[in-house]
Amino acid sequence: MAAPTLVIFLGGFGTSEAERFVDQARLTATMHSLTAWRGLPGEPPAVLVTDQNVLTDAVTVDRDEGPFHFGERLAGVLQKHHIESAVYMGGGSLPLFATGDFAGVLQSTQDASVVTNNNFSSDLVAFRVNSIALAAIKQVLRDNSLARALLDAGMPVQTLPRTVATQFDIDTPADVAILTLIDPRWSSAIEMDKSPAELTARYYAVLPLFLDQTKQIVVAGRVGSHAWGYLERETACRVRLFAEERGMEADNRAEKGEARSLLAYYHDEVGPKRFFETLAELGDAAFIDTRVLLAHKRIDATRKDRFLSDLGRWQEITDPFLREFTHAAMEAPLPVLLGGHSLMSGGLMALNEHAWSLRDKGQL
Repeated sequence: MAAPTLVIFLGGFGTSEAERFVDQARLTATMHSLTAWRGLPGEPPAVLVTDQNVLTDAVTVDRDEGPFHFGERLAGVLQKHHIESAVYMGGGSLPLFATGDFAGVLQSTQDASVVTNNNFSSDLVAFRVNSIALAAIKQVLRDNSLARALLDAGMPVQTLPRTVATQFDIDTPADVAILTLIDPRWSSAIEMDKSPAELTARYYAVLPLFLDQTKQIVVAGRVGSHAWGYLERETACRVRLFAEERGMEADNRAEKGEARSLLAYYHDEVGPKRFFETLAELGDAAFIDTRVLLAHKRIDATRKDRFLSDLGRWQEITDPFLREFTHAAMEAPLPVLLGGHSLMSGGLMALNEHAWSLRDKGQL
């Protein structure tokens, strides 16, 4: 079999300042991933599939043209470039992945038809290309459903160990803030409208809580058992968890209007002010996956509004609910961090490990 080919999809860039901030980080992470991949023995091939004007001599660039359908586009790329074994990644996925991590993925593919970082919301999927895989891929609407689709098609799936490297993803400003906090080198690679210290201040403020047995954090959103187990094992603080709607995107429950959230029901009963007052009675900081609340309320907030909410810039948000909710979060009597799925998994893991690292260095 030919050497595996890394296939990275990078597209969907926005035009607003908040979107450009995240998209620039995704582009930087994509270049990092390509460099790490090419560090493998024999410099295996890579294909960058994009609708952006990306200039690089290191890989084959396959430009998007016309309407986009994820599954059909991926299947077309695999066939066009005669790829027999693929490692798919979304642009900006797993920015902490190094050459050794990719080597581990390739080692795992020797024992399984499909290898992924997350069965329910895949960011990386390594698989053998055959007729079964191609038929399944053509039906996939978004990449986080890819591993699940291959599993449903009868291809055995192996999940990589749950580490910060395999779970941390760049999807939202929250992810970028955490990345620049744990690795200051990213600050110089990403253009920001605020100083790195201003961007990360709220995140830095919660770090001591992870180390304190007398403190408690509230975590609400798409939290998997791996993240819950990690927090129980690796943090000194207590964790109050509200796990809701894991896999809602991969299963299309959000798109169908079937997502339901206990926190959203409570919020609607008491209003945003009392909602956050209650959270302050339950913990010393709150991490909230706002996408679950939006899905429950069937609000199709724009990418710009979602990102502005993550940044706490409530004044600029156009959607009335998200504007009011974000405003209340920023004035809440406890630190509140807003984000998406990655905040609930790799983000929390990265913050905790950074807190302990600073403690070991005597800096926290």
